[in-house]
Amino acid sequence: MPAPRTTPVALTVAGSDPSGGAGLQADLKVFHRHGVYGASVVTLLTVQNTRSVRAVKLEDPGFVVAQLDAVLDDVPPAAAKTGALGGTAIIEAFAERAADFDFPLVVDPVMVSKHGAALMAADAVDALVRRLLPHAALVTPNLPEAARLAGFEVRTASDMERAARAIGSLGARAVLVKGGHLEGDAMDLLWADGCAVHMPGERIASTHTHGTGCTLSAAITARLARGEALEHAVRGARAFVRAAIANAPGLGGGCGPVDHFAPVDGD
Repeated sequence: MPAPRTTPVALTVAGSDPSGGAGLQADLKVFHRHGVYGASVVTLLTVQNTRSVRAVKLEDPGFVVAQLDAVLDDVPPAAAKTGALGGTAIIEAFAERAADFDFPLVVDPVMVSKHGAALMAADAVDALVRRLLPHAALVTPNLPEAARLAGFEVRTASDMERAARAIGSLGARAVLVKGGHLEGDAMDLLWADGCAVHMPGERIASTHTHGTGCTLSAAITARLARGEALEHAVRGARAFVRAAIANAPGLGGGCGPVDHFAPVDGD
């Protein structure tokens, strides 16, 4: 009798996007596309589409932890990620469990939606820094998020490296500062093991970039669940996101989603 198939499990702890372009819906699509089994914990609900975010409703922290415990008890992940966590109470409750994780945790410090709606309370950033970042194998801020975490403006490649080191000093084992907000080409910077790796990339002109941060962090998480080394996982995830933007399906009347069925590793 053949041995049962072992499929890596990846977990997303994030908010819900009913239009499917971002949040846990995007994460689960990316997990599946990368050949890993996706599990999810819902932290908040949004009323949104490609044009706007109309409402945000946070889940009860106890209910968030109950969901998490149900997954950990029965379908333990090989890697996990966080997206929008919403508020201090949810962050603190999740961080208490994360202290015992024996698998890598990718923290996408989602603070504001693509449409400008707040997805993290202002007072929750301190909890994220104090309680959650010390448990992160990787944190993936964009430039505004990096500035908020580092405490200074981040506008240039030099600023990105300085911010990555500052965020790493807060406890995260590695930092990927995303350069999508840079002028000119979109360069990302990975800081790990005390070294900075510059990852240049030509900017793709597109209005269909909804959920790119979620998609990138989910692809990295899936690859870590598959056992890839961090830098290799980041490079592969970046290639996937580029293909996802280039092949966006053109849905919606606003900032549309990317193609979550884009090629993985050249397939």
